Amino acid sequence: MGTAQEITASISQQLPWQEELYKHFHRHPELGLAEHETSARICEELEDLGYETCLIGGTGIVGILRNGEGPVVLARADMDALPVAEDTGLEYSSTVPGAMHACGHDMHMATLLGAAKFLAGNRERWSGTYLALFQPAEETAAGAKAMVADGLVERIPKPDVALAQHVMPVEAGRIGTTAGPILSAGDSLRITVYGRGAHGSMPHNSVDPVVLASSIVLKLQTIVSRETRPGQFAVLTVGALNAGSAANIIPDRAQLLLNIRTYDLQLRQRVIDSIQRIVRGECAAAGSPKEPDFEFYDQFPLTSNDAAAN
Repeated sequence: MGTAQEITASISQQLPWQEELYKHFHRHPELGLAEHETSARICEELEDLGYETCLIGGTGIVGILRNGEGPVVLARADMDALPVAEDTGLEYSSTVPGAMHACGHDMHMATLLGAAKFLAGNRERWSGTYLALFQPAEETAAGAKAMVADGLVERIPKPDVALAQHVMPVEAGRIGTTAGPILSAGDSLRITVYGRGAHGSMPHNSVDPVVLASSIVLKLQTIVSRETRPGQFAVLTVGALNAGSAANIIPDRAQLLLNIRTYDLQLRQRVIDSIQRIVRGECAAAGSPKEPDFEFYDQFPLTSNDAAAN
């Protein structure tokens, strides 16, 4: 690839182009599976660099650069923004109300396009095939599934190694990686518990799902603090509790939204089992007239780096 000085000089020359791309993506965030303008801009940039491009999974993109015999390397970035209103005061702040690149995906796209540009401009220094994959809807796990369902595996050269990235709050210029588990498995869970509605003046006629859900939230905290062995990693977050619509009416149900993060699949299952045990137990103790409902969604598998690739 040349000397370190040559590589640094080549990268430095393209940094203004990358910075403008980053600011463009930050100004124009798009939510998962709606990254149409983002996708079009990425395709335009890749084609200008000499890449074959194909849309896969709606707004997903793979740019292919064939450069003779050699390994096939896939590098991946995500594209979607979050439903968050920006209030940073930056001169390149989001222009889309209620949407923002708050998780670094704007940086990921600019970085991957930067790698694509560097490799396209230095073909004499390497050989093989480079795949630049831009994944939509990472935040909901729907984008990767959509690309696979749309024939990703059959439509691109089989990679010998796949590389991903994520910005982290560490010192600039440093790269962190390790063999084995590095990014946790994630599970989101929607739980509906049932009560018996009544007027607020007659609580004795009710089974109050607000009190029930509140009790469940407190009891769930013991899964990590009292059921998980010290040194093991688990995070259980109750991100939302919704019930009722009036101050003087006891509703007939409540809904909780949970998020679980684990590195160990056996521990993950124990946490899930404990959640279901606690919820069912609290419902029984409250006299709930109906069994609770459990709905899993936005599930992400554990990211475990291959030791040889690392």
